[in-house]
Amino acid sequence: MATPAEQAAAEKTLGNDFYKAKNFAQAHEHYDKAIELDPSNITFYTNKAACYFEEQKFDECIELCKKAVEIGRDNRADYTLIAKAMARAANAYLKKGEKKEALTWFQKSLSEHRDQDLVKKAKALENQIKDEEKRAYINPELADEEKKKGNELFKKGDYPSAMKHYNEAVKRDPDNAVLYSNRAACLTKLMDFQRALDDCDQCIRKDKTFIKGYIRKGACLIAMREYSRAQDVYHQALSIDPSNAEAKQGIRQCLENEPASAGSSDGVRERAMKDPEVMEILQDPGMRLILEQMSQDPGAIREHLANPEVAKKIMKLRSAGVVQMR
Repeated sequence: MATPAEQAAAEKTLGNDFYKAKNFAQAHEHYDKAIELDPSNITFYTNKAACYFEEQKFDECIELCKKAVEIGRDNRADYTLIAKAMARAANAYLKKGEKKEALTWFQKSLSEHRDQDLVKKAKALENQIKDEEKRAYINPELADEEKKKGNELFKKGDYPSAMKHYNEAVKRDPDNAVLYSNRAACLTKLMDFQRALDDCDQCIRKDKTFIKGYIRKGACLIAMREYSRAQDVYHQALSIDPSNAEAKQGIRQCLENEPASAGSSDGVRERAMKDPEVMEILQDPGMRLILEQMSQDPGAIREHLANPEVAKKIMKLRSAGVVQMR
């Protein structure tokens, strides 16, 4: 005569056959008989929960999965079986649209057994939840209010308090280039130059034509004594607006502050001779005239720097050590 455990296993097999045939009513009957014969076996509960899942009775599925976990723990079931019950509950929560609860139960399952497919599923769900929360938080009107509060505090010199409002503004409207520019200005005042530079880059990525982003970046690089990089940024600004006074002033400031190249005049000449771009500039009759004017009248530099192309050539000569400015 078969033992109760053997009879229960036979009922489970019959239940599985009906489950595969999608005859869930009959499957339930056999799983219930299996549970009656052996109420300590976690598998019978999870199999019955699977029927509920297929029937889209997600609440019943979840409750039975939780009971399965309790039965499993009480009877020292294998951790993979407990993990399976938790994952099934998670999937039921997901079907109900309760994503946070689903993620919680996926994480519980992974704490029992780290299934790599489940790891990917949980990570994807976590990212989805974060993206949805960010999108739900977006509100351009509130962002504008926060920006205005930040601007008022910035004018008063209360930069730490201004930062709080700029941070909130960025969260509320993350695609607004102006907000990154404002926060970069605040970070520069706080001497947090690397983060300011990051915000300037973000600003430019959001709107490549927003010239203030380039001006802020140039100012930040000057504060970091990165004069050559700053000049490049100001030239980018001038390519958008050739008459921009701040960009022109930035280039002048860079040229006035950048250290002269090291080495003797003979060494400078030798290096210049090896640089085709420098030699081309020096052989340009127009540039030779400009350099002569600069040597006779140091104030002439300001007039010539108003021309972006000329300023770029002067910058090159300055970097090579051919031209010195103080």
